[in-house]
Amino acid sequence: MKNLRCAIYTRKSTEERLDKDFNSLDAQREACDAYITSQKQEGWRPLATLCDNGGFSRGRLERPAMQRLLTDIAERKIDVVVVYKVDRLTRALADFAKIVEVFDAKSVSFVSVIPPSKYTDPSSFVIPDALQHSSWCGAVPGSCLRL
Repeated sequence: MKNLRCAIYTRKSTEERLDKDFNSLDAQREACDAYITSQKQEGWRPLATLCDNGGFSRGRLERPAMQRLLTDIAERKIDVVVVYKVDRLTRALADFAKIVEVFDAKSVSFVSVIPPSKYTDPSSFVIPDALQHSSWCGAVPGSCLRL
């Protein structure tokens, strides 16, 4: 069985409550780690490197942890990217397409814990409903509740 190196990517768009002992990034990471553990029999192993972006808007890919993630993918250090929800990766459809192109070029799979979604090749990269909704929310200010 092949070991699959899994990177966990987390993001919170504001710095609000990031100073707490347990914050949104921790909760996202914990859920992703639990998912990876559930796939242990398939050879999934979490990487120690943290890809946390706290206080970065969904509106751009120039986030430090996102850039580190893309660099590690380019250097073939990652086999699977795990996120809590698709919109943690990005809420912009154009950016999602760019990210998928990078994943595909390096044969990297992508998993969303909520809703459960696994993208393993270009044919499985359909635009998730959650991302379509998030993109619309970003385009229409005040149109979506933020929890």
